[in-house]
Amino acid sequence: MSNGQWREWYPYVSPNDPCPPIRVKRYIVAPNQYIPYQPMNLPQFPLDEALYRGTLWPALYSPYQPQRAEKGG
Repeated sequence: MSNGQWREWYPYVSPNDPCPPIRVKRYIVAPNQYIPYQPMNLPQFPLDEALYRGTLWPALYSPYQPQRAEKGG
């Protein structure tokens, strides 16, 4: 994945498991996990862009990328 917030996890697959294995599981780590407190003079989005993105600070912005196709669910 191109975004640095995505992580991958490789679960154990038992040879006796009757279900088809899921080789790689992906999850996203929220950006607020990297900032324990709000530093002074953190850069800010302009107000209209902050409303669009859902946060005032670019360091806390996490873009949403849907995993499903446009059609069929």
